[in-house]
Amino acid sequence: MDGKLIIFSAPSGSGKSTIINYLLKRRLPLVFSVSATSRPPRGQEEDGVDYYFLSPEVFRKKIAGGEFLEYEEVYKDVFYGTLKSEIQRIAGMGRHAVFDIDVVGACNLKKQFGDRALSVFIQPPSIEELRRRLESRRTDAPEVIERRLAKAAYELGFAPRFDVVIINNHLEKAQAEAFCAVSQFLEP
Repeated sequence: MDGKLIIFSAPSGSGKSTIINYLLKRRLPLVFSVSATSRPPRGQEEDGVDYYFLSPEVFRKKIAGGEFLEYEEVYKDVFYGTLKSEIQRIAGMGRHAVFDIDVVGACNLKKQFGDRALSVFIQPPSIEELRRRLESRRTDAPEVIERRLAKAAYELGFAPRFDVVIINNHLEKAQAEAFCAVSQFLEP
């Protein structure tokens, strides 16, 4: 198996994680790629499951050592990235890696891996619907929602750079479209 990459990106609240989890439960040879971060764990997050939690110093050493495929410093001393070893781990299992990363990281991975990667953008039907979804979660303060919506407007500008754009107006339809696109991409 050649170890292909399936790269998902979307504004927060678009349904990306739900669609990824749906795909991981299907009979596809996929494994979720665990990203690294220098932020501390939140809630019930586990090292090696949700993220590889590294100190900012260790993260910088790995950057200097060329151990990342892509990384970004989102805030001062708060890094996110994809370790090369994670792709090797998944390929060693004879599987394909599924990514849930931001638009910049997604474009960087697609540029590096070309035809070995499928980039999928999950788009909300509208900013108004995205607002409704974020508010209905009841997990973020109003100012956090406003920040997420401002970021979403920026992220939506990246959609044309992706191989596939799925508008998540109806979850079941979006899941079926994602399954079809990924299945076709994985065919030998």
